[in-house]
Amino acid sequence: MKQSRRDFLKKFPLAMSVPFTLAGTSIKVMGDNSLTRLAAASKSDRVLIILQMHGGNDGLNAVIPVDKYELYYNKRPNIAIPNKNRSRGFVSLDGTLPLEKQVGFHPDMLGMKSLYDHANLAVIQGVSYKKNNGSHFRGRDIWFMGGSADDYLQSGWLGRYLQGEYAPLKYPQDFPNSDMKDPLAIEMGSDLSLVFHQEGNIPTSIAINSPESFAELVEELDGFVDEQIDPRGLPPQGLQGSPYYKELEWILSLEDKTKDYAARLAEVYKKGDSMNGFNNYPKNYPYNAPKGSLTNPLSEQLKIISRLLAGGCQTKVFLVKIGGFDTHAEQVENYDTTMGSHAALLHHISSAMNAFQQDLRTRGLDDRVLTITTSEFGRRVTSNGSYGTDHGTAGPMFIFGKGVKPGIQGDAFKLTPNGHNLDMQYDYRVVYANIMRNWMLNEDDEATATAKLDKIFPNSEDPTKGIMTGGTADGETFFEMPIVSKVITGNGDFIGDRFSMEDPYPNPAKDKISITFYLNSSYLVNIDVYNNQGKKVKTLTSKEYTPGSHTIEADVSALETGTYICEYKCGFFKQAKKLVISK
Repeated sequence: MKQSRRDFLKKFPLAMSVPFTLAGTSIKVMGDNSLTRLAAASKSDRVLIILQMHGGNDGLNAVIPVDKYELYYNKRPNIAIPNKNRSRGFVSLDGTLPLEKQVGFHPDMLGMKSLYDHANLAVIQGVSYKKNNGSHFRGRDIWFMGGSADDYLQSGWLGRYLQGEYAPLKYPQDFPNSDMKDPLAIEMGSDLSLVFHQEGNIPTSIAINSPESFAELVEELDGFVDEQIDPRGLPPQGLQGSPYYKELEWILSLEDKTKDYAARLAEVYKKGDSMNGFNNYPKNYPYNAPKGSLTNPLSEQLKIISRLLAGGCQTKVFLVKIGGFDTHAEQVENYDTTMGSHAALLHHISSAMNAFQQDLRTRGLDDRVLTITTSEFGRRVTSNGSYGTDHGTAGPMFIFGKGVKPGIQGDAFKLTPNGHNLDMQYDYRVVYANIMRNWMLNEDDEATATAKLDKIFPNSEDPTKGIMTGGTADGETFFEMPIVSKVITGNGDFIGDRFSMEDPYPNPAKDKISITFYLNSSYLVNIDVYNNQGKKVKTLTSKEYTPGSHTIEADVSALETGTYICEYKCGFFKQAKKLVISK
């Protein structure tokens, strides 16, 4: 059935007010914005995911200091996570680090502990910006625009990356095309974030309930007829060059673009869904928390991204969101500080990201995707009387993926002089710049990389300079941080430095042997002996050990002469050594 453009335009604002959804999850399809040109001109197939922790995350109850635990506890006794020696105490992350860097994770962050041990996680302590005022809206704008507290830029840091780089490509007339069939950026949710804007560009979002209904909607809008106004489907020529003409031309062009994108996204999503992946994404928080905090809001968002990428989607940047971090009251349960709304949020991120990384690995995509977290500010060090925390300044950032340089950057518990907040150790722009330089820019030429980063993070007082050459208006300058690998070569050394077993001694042995092994945190350790048929013939140890180096002695006198294998299992880690018995 045909319908007029006038009817379409009447209905269009309603479609613009809510997001496009896949599998029931809201999605923003970005048009001519900061990211629209990225994929078409990119030299690599790498993907960046921004995980927004909306509301201001209390990083201090997520990443707990080990060396200064007593001071941490005294600052927030009614919400502090218990010591590791108690039930549901914090989980020691890495005993190989210097004491001032050693931390524990919240007990509901076991998925992130596993990712760290697999060399798929980096933690950056004390990330903020100068003169952080603790405002939700202003804080988000600053993090997304890539400026200082005194800047009021109308574009985002990713937008400036593209401003001079891919100008020949224009939306909507140049998209989709044979090289880029997909939306260049997708945002989950109903808001358009400043990070996706460029000066003068208009991003687009379309709302549906499913790929099928989206396809049906645009099919119904085919063949518009409005003989009285624009029989050729164009704005009146007499208005050409006016702002109205440009706006109307953009709106009318969406009928073709939505049809193309709807069909394409439905196609790649279906294709990715039919391919083997990891489907055991977590759904609910398993412990006590407010009713609205129980369902995991990240799992479906991340699952959709994995399936789109597996189906061939070329979208370069995704933004996923999880809210609820504005925990002024009842951050924890009054009877158990390890449970409550904040614990559920940490569990959702930790478990969903662990599942997502497994899914990417199963699909062979894990070397292409990097995920970074962002939150507008941290919380104050001192808790309040409502079992919560008020707005603070600095907090930790997490970086996930096979491409990270795993470890912890910064000290665990560095306070501001008044002791109320965590001190800033890294400006967020320096972190972003390192990620862009080594993950997204993919430039071997230093001068080219420098020029590009100066556009992304300019000095607002002198736009010809930026973070690389002259520093920003508030004095921040670029420096190298070991957080992302330009070339992925594997992280076997990182794992080997944290889990290892030495050769049995003596070897060959007759009656007794000793074996020394190392682990970076408390784990159940099994060391078993197998014969040359692969049959287990002896267990040397099977119990939980504390972090550090341990040596066991074992009687092997009952073993016959021959060659055996000693297998060391500690969590996910396995290592085998040859043992020769000679009577």
